[in-house]
Amino acid sequence: MTTSLPLINADAGGCCAPVTGGVLAVEDAQQLARMFKALGDPTRVRLLSMIAAQSGGEACVCDLTEPVGLSQPTVSHHMKQLVDAGLVTREQRGKWAYYAIVPDVLSMLSAALDPQTIQTGAPTSSC
Repeated sequence: MTTSLPLINADAGGCCAPVTGGVLAVEDAQQLARMFKALGDPTRVRLLSMIAAQSGGEACVCDLTEPVGLSQPTVSHHMKQLVDAGLVTREQRGKWAYYAIVPDVLSMLSAALDPQTIQTGAPTSSC
């Protein structure tokens, strides 16, 4: 036995409005995805937070190994991921590499997740 369902008139206002508020540009979304992908590893999140907490906003790779309990080559590998994602910069000083957080990158990541800052004023539907 088949049952007929009533048709919904799309012009009657019963349908959801298209979601248009807060849509990121493709390039911005790609950059944010690279950054968030790099932060998908808890060790990299810890490394980034340690650098952010340092006075002067920078840290030597030699100071990052002990707190995370990893070897210097492993920490350097994680730091390369953060550099490639645009989250930190790297400066070679003699035999050691020093890392600093890219200015305003943490506030940019925070703003990307804050609905108040990404709304464009277009109404979104709650259906």
